Amino acid sequence: MTRTHLSALAALVSVSTAATLAQPGCSDGGGSFVWPEETPDAVATYAQIVEATYADTVAEAQLLDTALTAFVAAPTPLTLEAAREAWLASREPYLQSEVFRFYDGPIDNAEDGPEGLINAWPLDENYIDYVEGDPTAGIINGTETIDAPTLTSLNEEGGEKNIATGYHAIEFLLWGQDQSTTGPGDRSSDDYLVGSAATNQARRAQYLTVVGDLLVLHLRQVRDAWAPTASYRVAFEGDPEGSFANILTGMIILSGFETGGERLQPAIDSGDQEDEHSCFSDNTHRDMVQDVRGVSNVWHGRYTRVNGTTVSGTGVRDIVAAVDAELAAELDTRIAMSLSLAEALMPPFDQEIVPGAPGNARVVALIQSLREQERLLSEVFETFQLSVPVPE
Repeated sequence: MTRTHLSALAALVSVSTAATLAQPGCSDGGGSFVWPEETPDAVATYAQIVEATYADTVAEAQLLDTALTAFVAAPTPLTLEAAREAWLASREPYLQSEVFRFYDGPIDNAEDGPEGLINAWPLDENYIDYVEGDPTAGIINGTETIDAPTLTSLNEEGGEKNIATGYHAIEFLLWGQDQSTTGPGDRSSDDYLVGSAATNQARRAQYLTVVGDLLVLHLRQVRDAWAPTASYRVAFEGDPEGSFANILTGMIILSGFETGGERLQPAIDSGDQEDEHSCFSDNTHRDMVQDVRGVSNVWHGRYTRVNGTTVSGTGVRDIVAAVDAELAAELDTRIAMSLSLAEALMPPFDQEIVPGAPGNARVVALIQSLREQERLLSEVFETFQLSVPVPE
């Protein structure tokens, strides 16, 4: 979701202020915090997990891009389904990477971070293509040139919901609007078949392949910034205490402000399927699971790659336990509970949020757990005597 850095920082200030101030677990006797010796190891493990997660994300995005190309070359229900499956698979590692946001890193720094081009949401679908009641809506049915520079420039042009690129633009182009109470959108492959009753099929196909290429391009940019010899990675590992604060910031904001606050709370408050995160594909239940799993990966210092191999080492948990074992144990329990509650959500998510539905309790329980997770992580922040960075 598009989010300014200032908004994220404001959220962290809020939760930090609300957190109970804890006494430092380690002190040099003069009140100064003494960092565990293993802190650089935990930061190095984090960087290895980031590198592996983004490598998987790029690989899955490339498979998606290939599937999109194959689909528009021969639009059939079968190739459309293959493209949809590739999109769903591509989301699995990407969602786990969202915990690497919110501290001005390569994904979302104000200068050239591409997050807004990769995963901006919510999306006004009529900015891209036709919708019910407006068959000529969108860029596809307009006269703008459809190429990478143009779609990049049009992203969020004139409004933060005017999303032209990224995962959710591709999602809409594959599924279309979701008007069903039992499943996702049901766009026909004929929308891309020249000679069918649809309109602007060639422009729609061009649009889909361009945004598929752009997704790979932007994800590669982030992946490359985390290569072992990249300047950002070297500087990150060279400042373990400052980087530890950044790591916690991502965990805190993704847990409470973003997942619990921005993605779940508005959906349960409105009960409107338009407010679910992946509203075209009905994949929101997986969004929640993998976002929480990303936090768990960082906490435990362990990531399972798409090919089943693992990257592991000293985790954030080990550092926190060295300072406050009781707090670490509380977070063990809380993060496991949040993951379990996310896995308990039942698809389609839009039926979980219908007012009065049995799923309401499952959604509310997850929100409450994520808020408690946010509070406990904020307590770690305070215990380590970390301060919220003030933007220049």
